Amino acid sequence: MTLLTVDQLSVGFKNILDKNKAGSPNTIYEHSNIVVHNISFTLKKGETVALIGESGSGKSVTALSILGLLPYPTAFHPTGSIKLDDKELLNLPDKDLLPIRGKRIGMIFQEPMTALNPIHTIFQQIAEPLILHFHMNHHQARQKVIDLLGLVGFEDAEARLNAYPHQLSGGQRQRVMIAMALACEPDILIADEPTTALDVTLQSTILDLIQSLQKRFEMGLLLISHDLGVVNKMADTMIVMKDGHMVEQGATQQLLQHPTKEYTKQLIASEPSGAPTPTELPAKIILSANNLTVTFDQPTTLFNQFIQFRKTPQFTAVDAVNLALHEGETVGIVGESGSGKSTLSYALLRLIKSQGEILLGGKRIDRTALKDLRPLRSSFQIIFQDPFSSLNPRFSINQLISEGLVVHQPNLSAHERDDAVIKILEEVGLSADCKYRYPHEFSGGQRQRIAIARALILKPHILVLDEPTSALDRSIQAEVIELLRTLQTKHKLSYLFISHDLKVIRAMSHRIIVMRHGKIVEQGTTESLFTAPQTPYTKELIQAAFALRN
Repeated sequence: MTLLTVDQLSVGFKNILDKNKAGSPNTIYEHSNIVVHNISFTLKKGETVALIGESGSGKSVTALSILGLLPYPTAFHPTGSIKLDDKELLNLPDKDLLPIRGKRIGMIFQEPMTALNPIHTIFQQIAEPLILHFHMNHHQARQKVIDLLGLVGFEDAEARLNAYPHQLSGGQRQRVMIAMALACEPDILIADEPTTALDVTLQSTILDLIQSLQKRFEMGLLLISHDLGVVNKMADTMIVMKDGHMVEQGATQQLLQHPTKEYTKQLIASEPSGAPTPTELPAKIILSANNLTVTFDQPTTLFNQFIQFRKTPQFTAVDAVNLALHEGETVGIVGESGSGKSTLSYALLRLIKSQGEILLGGKRIDRTALKDLRPLRSSFQIIFQDPFSSLNPRFSINQLISEGLVVHQPNLSAHERDDAVIKILEEVGLSADCKYRYPHEFSGGQRQRIAIARALILKPHILVLDEPTSALDRSIQAEVIELLRTLQTKHKLSYLFISHDLKVIRAMSHRIIVMRHGKIVEQGTTESLFTAPQTPYTKELIQAAFALRN
């Protein structure tokens, strides 16, 4: 039985001359850009259709059109039809789409940090569709939310109900998004990069979960992914998109094994490869930590604290970690979501409170006052996991990249700052004209290059890269990895490279640290860790990573 029919769908966006009048009857438009051209496919009960292609190919725009989530009237549809059963969804008013969104069609959005409401608890956000569509009372919704969180891998589901999105790791936020989408057991699930921020063991668990629920409820799945390993595991049919056009369509196994179009062949062939540039030995230690520990207060109510007459319970995110980073070296940090990888990096950069010694160039900085630490910050920079949320949308690219120069080199003239911005943009593979544009005007890969440029303009010695390629398609991943290798050699940079993708870690790292529950469970050279892992957990990570992709 066919659930969804998309026929000759096109999507365009109008360029507004007067943005203050956007959406008003008097809005003036300069011209229109068509970004999706005549896309057609069907989705049946229990079937999985995958949309793949590079960033900016029109995959997400196509998916968002189904639920009417594009910014209308700036967005429009010159042609096409979208039918759920026999009901036309295209250009349907919001009031008629509300009973469908969440209940008939669920969606896992690509960027959970921007999709989740920062002022609402996890419970409130997952319970909302349950209360809206099924009229559950508080007790019923609470139990259902606990069950859903348990299904998607939260071991402490009940303790997390009152947590806010910023208190969760990237992978944990992704799991919350999946729980929200599955809450009403929809007929169709649209999954836009559902496992992007997840480690390989949890990725496999989540994919198995989605498949089991899909089989149980005969759910149709529209999967958007840049990971061909995920597509190979999940999809019956694969649609390859480029520049808004359908390049190729067919059975997944047939296309992966015998692609007919050159673009499809390039996508299949593109994956992280190579090895890091050997370091010059002996290299001095540039950053180290001894017994580094980070604890957080667990969420609780003021009433419970008052009744129990005791301190707020604490959670140890990083537990007595020792590490050393040498000049020109890349140390990869891997582990499950919530294992403490990102928290460790934030502690090393003094972005959060910690206990233990932190040494920069042999000098302790863990006790340095913040005002005295500020001049040192130009020597260590960070590239955050989600470049879209870390780049201020109101700042132009020129303002974003030059901001560090304004703070750390105030004596530079405006002309000198502009020259420095142009130089660093060209160094990361972007044109000088980009400086006049804003973050939303770029693809994911381009935003990541902007984030790299912003970090490098201060000429740091240490660069922390927190999942810098997790949201990128494979061809762009390979480009960014090669760029990072080139920059490291040119500027003698030291990298702390955090990733759940073991192929990326293998291509970038000289040494690898494996973390679990805030502790280091194993560390060693890349080659020794991959060829002869010592702990069951490391073996499990490696097996899960390569089993999914083979």
